[in-house]
Amino acid sequence: MHSKAKYTISVIMSRKSVRKFTDQIVPKKILEIILKAGMAAPSASNRQPWTFIVVTERTILNKLADELPYAKMCYTAAAAIVVCGVPENILSDKENAYWVQDCSAATENILLAVESLELGAVWTACYPYESRIKPVREILNIPENIIPLNVIPIGYPAEENLPKNKFKHDRIHWQKW
Repeated sequence: MHSKAKYTISVIMSRKSVRKFTDQIVPKKILEIILKAGMAAPSASNRQPWTFIVVTERTILNKLADELPYAKMCYTAAAAIVVCGVPENILSDKENAYWVQDCSAATENILLAVESLELGAVWTACYPYESRIKPVREILNIPENIIPLNVIPIGYPAEENLPKNKFKHDRIHWQKW
């Protein structure tokens, strides 16, 4: 196997959810690399229906942790990236739902970039829960036409986290069901 392929597969297989962080700051330059990786994701008709909010201010991270039941790790994260959908960037109302898949692809690229940079992160859902969308929208002044898909707390891992082996033979069908 080619060394580039080995490295790529290694990063994918090493990715894990990290929920505890050190107090070390993640430099803006590193966050920009992570954002570029997110924006390199595929999207339907290359419409790129995403926008990103980067949060590094402690007071805002704490507000997100206060309001989101599954994002308490924002209390210790150095940063968070909120991946938001811009459904109007899609071709038509019928194809409007593609924003979820496209923003999910961007999110996975972000998570893989974080892993490759030896940082930690975890995907915490906002969409489709109005009880999570509303406080994120209010805290970050997100317009009504923009939908927060998730909040991704990011930082340097405070402990060793091991990836889970998620491979299951019984989930694979060859040729036919």
